[in-house]
Amino acid sequence: MDLSVMFFGADTADQSSTADQSSTADQGSTAGPGRVADHADGAGTGRHEQTYQDILAVARAADRLGFHALWTPERHFQQVGQVFPSPPVLSAALAVATERIGIRAGSVVLPLHHPLRVAEDWAMVDNLSHGRVGISVATGWHSADFVLAPEHYRDRRERTFQAVGRLRALWAGEPGEYPDGTGRPVKVLPQPRPVQPTLPLWLTSSGNPATWQAAGHLRAGVLAATVGQSREQLAALIADYRKAAAQAPEQGGTGPHGRVTLMTHTFVGRDDAHARRLAAAPLKAYLASYTRQTSANRRAIRAGPRWTSGRPRCSPTTPSNAIWPGAACSARPGNARGCSPTSRNSAATRWPASSTSNRT
Repeated sequence: MDLSVMFFGADTADQSSTADQSSTADQGSTAGPGRVADHADGAGTGRHEQTYQDILAVARAADRLGFHALWTPERHFQQVGQVFPSPPVLSAALAVATERIGIRAGSVVLPLHHPLRVAEDWAMVDNLSHGRVGISVATGWHSADFVLAPEHYRDRRERTFQAVGRLRALWAGEPGEYPDGTGRPVKVLPQPRPVQPTLPLWLTSSGNPATWQAAGHLRAGVLAATVGQSREQLAALIADYRKAAAQAPEQGGTGPHGRVTLMTHTFVGRDDAHARRLAAAPLKAYLASYTRQTSANRRAIRAGPRWTSGRPRCSPTTPSNAIWPGAACSARPGNARGCSPTSRNSAATRWPASSTSNRT
């Protein structure tokens, strides 16, 4: 068993201000003009310069002490994980600050990004780290994160699973065909080329059995947690995942046994009392902030979608490819053009329909 370090926690900067603002935000279910959205939890106004220095210090120590990998999350606009909006940027810094430890994304919220950009960003980190990169991709769960790509929220699961093969192919050096600024399809190859010929890849899951099954079918690893399910439930998920992986064809991923990486909140102290004294307050602050986020997201889901007929609206002058490669706009009588996702890969696997559940 390999031991790794995952960076993920509540920011302590300006806590009193954060508590006041989040309490106010939690009273409403939506954000109007001039209001802070519920998910922001006040966001805090503290300086983060020292936090990044602490992260680098922890990374150097983990590298020196023989830990297997460093995992960094992707979080946007939230009090939990304020300092983690861009895994590849931080991972580039970690790559040059360390020598041997693995550099992992845990996770890249794939529906928020173009696969070409993901391939290029992480190929650059792979070069800076001399081939130590691995990424876990997530579907995303918080609706407010998708202000970066609102039209991708409802079908985020399908987008993620279908993009895995595309991302692997781009990493391996196969050009991809996408519309350019004029709408003309062009073949492009991401640069720079990575050090590793095959991208080490995981799917992130908070316990949804469909995600574990998809990871097995894709021969991807699974990044999951020990919380949120019993040991018996976790064992059943792992067994079903490994069965799916064993039956899946070779596709440049894991072996037939798969790969499972589990996160757990851990603090090592002299004894239980010492560990509780030092870790209790930070852990409670993290859990309280996480609970506020999940509550706000549930309220947003209950409020219902703002899209007409479940689809974002394009302006009549917007070319179809301007929304996102793979989104097509069609004219509708007496109406602005509507957008609907289309797949460029006719052989793509059809995945279960998206759910509004927080579980991924």
